[in-house]
Amino acid sequence: MTAISKIEKSTALPIPTEFMIEGMTCVSCGARVERAIKAVPGVVGASVNLATERASVTFKDRTDAAAVLQAIEGAGYHARTETLEVLVDGMTCAACVSRVERALKALPGVVDASVNLATEKATVRYAAGAASIRALKDAIRAAGYQPKTESGAENANGDDRRDVEIHKLALRLGVSVILTLPLFLIEMGSHFIPGVHAFVMETFGMGGSLYLQFMMATVVLFGPGLVFFQKGVPNLLRLAPDMNSLVVLGTSAAWTYSVVATFAPAALPAGTVNVYYEAAAVIVTLILLGRYLEARAKGKTSQAIKRLLGLQAKTAFVERSGTFVETEIDDVVVGDVIRIRPGEKVPVDGTVVSGESYVDEAMITGEPLPRSKSIGSEVVGGTINKTGSFTFRATKVGADTVLAQIVRMVEAAQGSKLPIQALVDRVTRWFVPAVIVVALLTFGAWMILGPSPALSFALVNAVAVLIIACPCAMGLATPTSIMVGTGRGAELGILFRKGEALQSLREVRIVALDKTGTLTKGKPELTDFQVADGFLREDVLGWVASIEALSEHPIAEAIVKAADSEGLALADVKGFEASPGYGVKGSVAGRSLLVGADRALVREGISVEGFALVDEELSRKGRSPLYVAVDGRLAAIVAVSDPIKETTPGAIRALHAFGLEVAMITGDNRRTAEAVAAELGIDRVVAQVRPEGKVEAVKRLREHGKVAFVGDGINDAPALTEADVGLAVGTGTDVAVESADVVLMSGDLTAVVTAIGLSRATIRNIKQNLFWAFVYNAGLVPVAAGLLYPVNGTLLSPVFAAGAMAMSSVFVLANALRLRRTQP
Repeated sequence: MTAISKIEKSTALPIPTEFMIEGMTCVSCGARVERAIKAVPGVVGASVNLATERASVTFKDRTDAAAVLQAIEGAGYHARTETLEVLVDGMTCAACVSRVERALKALPGVVDASVNLATEKATVRYAAGAASIRALKDAIRAAGYQPKTESGAENANGDDRRDVEIHKLALRLGVSVILTLPLFLIEMGSHFIPGVHAFVMETFGMGGSLYLQFMMATVVLFGPGLVFFQKGVPNLLRLAPDMNSLVVLGTSAAWTYSVVATFAPAALPAGTVNVYYEAAAVIVTLILLGRYLEARAKGKTSQAIKRLLGLQAKTAFVERSGTFVETEIDDVVVGDVIRIRPGEKVPVDGTVVSGESYVDEAMITGEPLPRSKSIGSEVVGGTINKTGSFTFRATKVGADTVLAQIVRMVEAAQGSKLPIQALVDRVTRWFVPAVIVVALLTFGAWMILGPSPALSFALVNAVAVLIIACPCAMGLATPTSIMVGTGRGAELGILFRKGEALQSLREVRIVALDKTGTLTKGKPELTDFQVADGFLREDVLGWVASIEALSEHPIAEAIVKAADSEGLALADVKGFEASPGYGVKGSVAGRSLLVGADRALVREGISVEGFALVDEELSRKGRSPLYVAVDGRLAAIVAVSDPIKETTPGAIRALHAFGLEVAMITGDNRRTAEAVAAELGIDRVVAQVRPEGKVEAVKRLREHGKVAFVGDGINDAPALTEADVGLAVGTGTDVAVESADVVLMSGDLTAVVTAIGLSRATIRNIKQNLFWAFVYNAGLVPVAAGLLYPVNGTLLSPVFAAGAMAMSSVFVLANALRLRRTQP
C-alpha cells in the first residue's frame, strides 16, 4: 500500500470535519446550513452549532470539502478558508507533483491543492479549522518529500537556497566527472583509441582493470549518485516510483550485472559476461549535469521577482525632530515625512507635500517617460527621482506598498495552473509506472526474441528505456513558461492577477473598450455652449457650472474649468440630485436646473427639438452634446470633446492585426459614438449605455465570441467581472483591483496589445514545451526498447539515453527563458 493510499484510507474513516461558518444569526440559519450540507453527496451527518459558528460534517468515505463549501455558499453563508504556501523539497519530476497534490487533497478539509515544480511550492486552500498546518506537512512527508512553511525571511533568502543547491550539484558533478572520465577511457577507449587496450592490459591486467572499474563506478553510484538512491528507493518501496526511481533501477541493473560478471562470471550464461560499469557512471554524471543546468536555469526563471525586490530602497531620509535622519526602511511608518534628492529611489508610497520633480516610473508602469510630480502628486516606492528634490508624506509602507502588492500578484500568478496543464497531470500520474512496465516488457521480449547473447541485449535495452524516459520535461513545460511570462509582464507594467488569464486572453475574439479614459484622455474640454432665445450665456454657464461642481463626472470638471476661466462665480446649490446615465438637477439662484443627456430632458417631458440640427452637427464631429433645462424650458446645448489618446489609433490597428474585433461601449448618443468609431476604425458600437448597462452590453457581445473588457477597474467593476477576461487600465497606484484578471499599470491602450501579445507568446511557448516533452517520450522510449532494431539494426546506448534525458529538461527551460526577451 502506498503512502497516499494510506492517507486516503485513513481519511475514509467516518471522522467529523469541522467548518467555520460566518453570517449565521438565528436558529433557522443553522437549520438552513445543516440541510444544505446534508444534501451534499457523500455526507452522512452534519451538525451546526450557532454559538461556536461551526459545522461538524461526517462523510461516508473520502471528504469533499469543496462541495460542502459550495453548499454553504449556496445557502447564503460564508465558510472561512485559509491558504498556506509550503516549500516542498525533493521534487524532481511531474510524478512528484502529482503525488504531493494527491496526498494533500486526500486530507479532510482541504478544498484544493496546487503544486508547482518550477517554484517548488505547494499552495493549499483548506477550510479554516478543518485542517492544520501540521497535518498538511505530515501528508507531504508521508508522500516522501520534505515540507517547509514559507515565511517572509525564507522568501527573501530564496536566492541563497538556490545558490546552495547549485553549489551542491556542482560539487557532486565535479567528483562524478573526475571518476567517470578515466572509467570511460579504460572501457570505451580500448575500442576506439589505439594503444589504450594494450596499456590497460600491461598496467592492470584484465582482472585489475575490472576491479578498478568496479571501484570507480561504485564510488560514483554511491557517492555523487547517492542522492538518486535516497529519494528513489523510498518511493519504490512506497510503490510510488518517480524519476529518481527510474535512475536507480537503470543504474543498479547495469552495476549489479557488472558485479556478477566481475566476481561470479560462472553465474552468467556463456557469451554474456560483459561489464557496464562505464554506463552506470556516465548515466549518473550526465543526469547530474542536467540537474545542474536545470537548477541554474530555474534560477533565471525567477529573475523578474528578484528585479522587483531589488527596486526596494534599503533606507530613507525621514524627518525626525526637524532634521532628516537616514532610517532603515522597516522603521518607516505611515505619516513620516521623507526627503528625496536627485537620483534617489522613492522608498515607500506617499503624497508630495513640498517641492517638484520628474520621477521615472518605468519599472512600475512600463512607461518610458518620467512623470511630473508636484504638491499633491502620488509617488510610488521603487521609482527613481530624476532632477528635482521634494518631500512627501508616507501613506503606505511595508506589505501595503504598490511594489509589495505587485510582487505578491506576480508570485500568485506564477504559482497558478492553467487549464492546459490538466492533460499533463493525467498523463504524469501513470507515466513512471508505465515506463517500468515497458522496461520489463522490453527485457522479456529481448530474452525471448532477441539474438544471442539475449541477456546482454535485454539488459542494455531495458536500462535504456528506464533512463531515457523524462517526466521532468513534462512537469516543467507549463510552470516555467508561466513564471517567465508573468515576470516579463510585470517588467512591462502588465500584472496577471490570475494565471488563468494568460490562457483566456489568448482565446478572446472581441476586445470591448470603455470610451472615456480608455480610448480618450479622460480630460474633456468644453468646445460649444449655445443658449436658446431668452437666455444669457454667462448666466446659464454660471448656473450649470455651479451644479456640475457637485458632480464627479469628467464632463462636469470641463464645464467648471471653463466657467472659472471666464471669471464666473459659482452659486449655492439646493436639492442636488445625480441620476447615473441621465444627468444632474438642483436649484441654483432660485432657478430649477436639469443638465444631462437628451433622454434626461425627454423623461421630464421637455422637448429638445430646438437644437436638433446643432446636436446632429456636434455628434458628426464626435463631440458629446448635453442639454440644459431651466425652469422646465430648453435653455442651452453644451458640447464637450474628450481628446483621443495619441496611441489609440495605432493600438486599434494592432488589435485588428491580431485578428480581433474591437467594440466600444459608451454612454454617448449613437451619432457621437459612431463618429468616434468611424474615425478609429472600431467594428462594433454599443452606445447610450448607462453604467449598470455595461454588463448587459458585455453579455450581448459574448454571443459573438469570448470577450475581453477594458475599463477603469472602479466604475467598470461589474463589466470586468462579466467579461471572459477583465483588464483594468491605467490603475496607477491602485493595483489591488479585485474585479480584474489583468491589471495594466499604464493608461496607454497599447498595454492591452502588449498583454494579448504576451499571452499568445506564452501559450505558444507552453505548447512548444509540451510538444517536445510528449514527442520526446513517445518517440524515444520505443526506440530505446529496440523498435528500430528489426528495421535497420539501430539500438540506443544507455549512455546516449542519459544524455538525451538530461538535455530534455534543459531544452524546456531554455525555451521558456526565451520569453524574457519577448517584445509583444
